[in-house]
Amino acid sequence: MKATVVGLVTPHLLRVVDLAIKAEKGMNVDWHVRDTVAKTMAELSDQFNAQALVASYFEGLDSAIAQAARAREDYIRVLRAAAAAARGLARD
Repeated sequence: MKATVVGLVTPHLLRVVDLAIKAEKGMNVDWHVRDTVAKTMAELSDQFNAQALVASYFEGLDSAIAQAARAREDYIRVLRAAAAAARGLARD
């Protein structure tokens, strides 16, 4: 089986989106977002094409933020927090 960038990154993006949806329902997901992003960055960084995977992860988060309706404040807040945490971990 040949792994693709999309195939490797999409499950990680969907985990964050799922947490954002839970935040809209009133659940406190802050710790879960940080943990999910940390695990994602560790897993993607272990791949031979880590730079492309991490860039795709950032692009996916940014795209989800841009496409979200402005009325979905909690959803957008979680996605932005995930993007900021991922970028912070990438600098380390």
